[in-house]
Amino acid sequence: MKAVVYKGPRDVVVNNVPDAKIEKPTDVLVKITTTNICGSDLHMYEGRTSVEKGKIFGHENLGVVIEAGTAVERVKVGDRVCLPFNISCGYCENCERGLTGFCLTANPGNAGAAYGYAGMGPYNGGQAELLRVPYADFNCLVLPPGAEEKENDYVMLSDIFPTGYHATRLAGLQPGDSVVIYGAGPVGLMAAMSARIQGASKIMVVDTHKDRLALAEKIGAIPIDDTDQSGVDQILTHTDGHGADCGCECVGYQCCNRAGHEVPNLTMNNLVASVKATGGIGVVGVFMPEDPGAVDELAKKGQLAFNFGEFFTKGQRIGTGQCNVKLYNRNLAKLIAAGKANPSMIVSHELPLDQAADGYANFDARKDGWTKVVLKPGK
Repeated sequence: MKAVVYKGPRDVVVNNVPDAKIEKPTDVLVKITTTNICGSDLHMYEGRTSVEKGKIFGHENLGVVIEAGTAVERVKVGDRVCLPFNISCGYCENCERGLTGFCLTANPGNAGAAYGYAGMGPYNGGQAELLRVPYADFNCLVLPPGAEEKENDYVMLSDIFPTGYHATRLAGLQPGDSVVIYGAGPVGLMAAMSARIQGASKIMVVDTHKDRLALAEKIGAIPIDDTDQSGVDQILTHTDGHGADCGCECVGYQCCNRAGHEVPNLTMNNLVASVKATGGIGVVGVFMPEDPGAVDELAKKGQLAFNFGEFFTKGQRIGTGQCNVKLYNRNLAKLIAAGKANPSMIVSHELPLDQAADGYANFDARKDGWTKVVLKPGK
């Protein structure tokens, strides 16, 4: 099969590799029809993780089941399925509590497993023609009839739509609240869409990329251009000096200042400044436990110079961690089916799998107009 293979920093190729296959009776084999390039993939692409050479990338996957293991009962050959990026067993202590992003079975010795991602187990990703899906009865979200017509919407259920929603839940968003979202990338835009769905009274999205801010405005958010680093002041102006009721961090450890230099603590400290006293902050941007390629000694150890004194004085609270996709994906799928959510509106480029390397290079460069890249194996 063809697959996107990591060779080294900023070097991915589409190679012929051995076909994915069923390895356990609880597996299914999926023919991938849509798979996305995620901002989290760029951490590996840029050489900022411990991902091994030869890894097949891709954790945002959708396709058709073409073979099922003998122990699979619910999922059938021919089902069109979307796959949470979390690989979870469904029966460990964390999965029983709904914390499927922190499964204790799928990646022994660690809490959490995923397709095609550094440190998240031995599993290959789905930027390929075929994907093996473990614990298939639990992990597969079987899509409704006619899903093929909205495939670019449904594939967002694998990660970024639930992750954006998760950011708002971690922040404690309630109907009528104002919310500030740092980052107008795909996850930040999905957080804005999620906030709108949940009845936020005012949604403010902070970024420096004008093309992405324009998409935020289409969703119904107030675009906050932070190019001159006036974002916090703008938010305070929009909230009568009080700050937003809650806030979402959707950038992560590679956030940059207006000069394009990495400042890992920038968004976190800006959130403390722009969220009101007693407000909540939800953090879904990736922060690594170690980052040898970081710009300062603290960040190399996964640490931040955090304004904890202001945070404490304001009585704020923080929720963090990767999304437990299965908590949300079924209900979010119903919103897509009913026409109440259209996450595909952020898709900027749809490419055949053979052009994945170009997609990575342009997305990584944050070129104007490259907001979300969707790959279509077989086209």
